[in-house]
Amino acid sequence: MKETPAKPAVQKTVAKKAAKKTTAAKKTVAAKETAAKKTPARAAATKAATTKATAAKTAVQKAAARKPESRVAMVRRARRINRELAELYPYAHPELDFTNPFELLVATVLSAQTTDLRVNQTTPRLFAVCPTPEDMAAMPPEQLEELIRPTGFFRAKAKSLIGLSTALRDRFGGEVPGRLEDLVTLPGVGRKTANVVLGNAFGVPGITVDTHFGRLARRFGWTTAQDAEKVEADVAEIFPKSEWTMLSHRVVFHGRRVCHSRKPACGACPIAPLCPSYGEGETDPEKAKKLLKYELGGQPGQRLKPPADYPGRPAPPLAAS
Repeated sequence: MKETPAKPAVQKTVAKKAAKKTTAAKKTVAAKETAAKKTPARAAATKAATTKATAAKTAVQKAAARKPESRVAMVRRARRINRELAELYPYAHPELDFTNPFELLVATVLSAQTTDLRVNQTTPRLFAVCPTPEDMAAMPPEQLEELIRPTGFFRAKAKSLIGLSTALRDRFGGEVPGRLEDLVTLPGVGRKTANVVLGNAFGVPGITVDTHFGRLARRFGWTTAQDAEKVEADVAEIFPKSEWTMLSHRVVFHGRRVCHSRKPACGACPIAPLCPSYGEGETDPEKAKKLLKYELGGQPGQRLKPPADYPGRPAPPLAAS
């Protein structure tokens, strides 16, 4: 029996199906080739994001499974953390270079929105030109701005420095006052700056709530507040007043060296067993060790003239940085 020839319509349909299969095959090959061309960096970023999400989920699950902590237990744990930090950082100190209350006040105002290192690299030239409030009050704004330019926001900071220097000259006899109520009346001076000056220039206990202190206070479960004054009040109820200044230094030291904002070095943290936020960062000991900064990471510190007991290297001057 002779085979009946395929009708034109049937032949056309078969041809279309074959063309579709060929196109689909080409798309599949192209997709595979595109996937194969993904850069290692992109693949690593995807893997890192997945790992971070898994770690965060695990931390949340652990926190949910943890029994509620009583107020008494929290206070005991907080004070133990302070003792552990004291052993870890027996050399903790303010990381701004200064030789008198006026220099510390100016350096603290300049430290807003920049690092203590940048301030320390900038102030030697500044204090050589205007060592007293009278000198700074009389300085032309443009000249002062140029001197403090490396610290950023130099116009606003120059305005504050001239304002506070003028106030010191006219209202306080050229001397930095030793009372919080007086300090906060100076332009550019808030509670944080006032507490830094009081605690380190006058020996008056104070809690310095900067970004590092606030972050760690929340991670340690000492407070849930975001407002700096509320954080200060919450922490003040946990620790005796005599500990406030050194507590501030220890917590800030730990925040800068170990308990970083984006990637805390949990696996290299000596107080990890006391921290309810353990697991938010890198838990592998070797990987975590690489995240340590300043003297713990074998790097220079922030002060050009650190205290004699500081175990790390001094920071380089501005020209050498």
